[in-house]
Amino acid sequence: MRKHFTLLLTNKINRALRARPDREHTFRIWVDPIPSRCEKADEAVEVIANNVLGQVFGNIRPVDKVITRNSKETPTIQLCDLLLGAVMDAWQQDAKSEPKKKIRQFIAEHLGWENLKADTHPDERKFNIWYFYDPVLGEREVETREVNLKYPII
Repeated sequence: MRKHFTLLLTNKINRALRARPDREHTFRIWVDPIPSRCEKADEAVEVIANNVLGQVFGNIRPVDKVITRNSKETPTIQLCDLLLGAVMDAWQQDAKSEPKKKIRQFIAEHLGWENLKADTHPDERKFNIWYFYDPVLGEREVETREVNLKYPII
């Protein structure tokens, strides 16, 4: 799980660095405790990510810190959990409560979508939904949509 998390981070950071090579980049990653036998899993992710990115971009350390925090005590991680839960619910059609359905619809409307059952282009900056599939098993079952923010970034 830690390996996949590190691959996801390095891929996303790699895209950000390539998209804006003229800017200085610093990434601080806040995560729930990473399930691992390694007591310092967060430090390992930081070191490995910087080494991988350093091989591609030269002598840089874009990952300033990987910080482990309990999501129950960290509002920003709670927000990420809320967004993830809304997207997961759109796919699983699991929500029975009206407030959960309203949150799901609210998020979709702010993306310019009718619902959250889609994925975004990999280079989307503000909100990404990834749909992983095995091309050997057949075609993708999901539509990739453009994000049209209700309140565009200036």
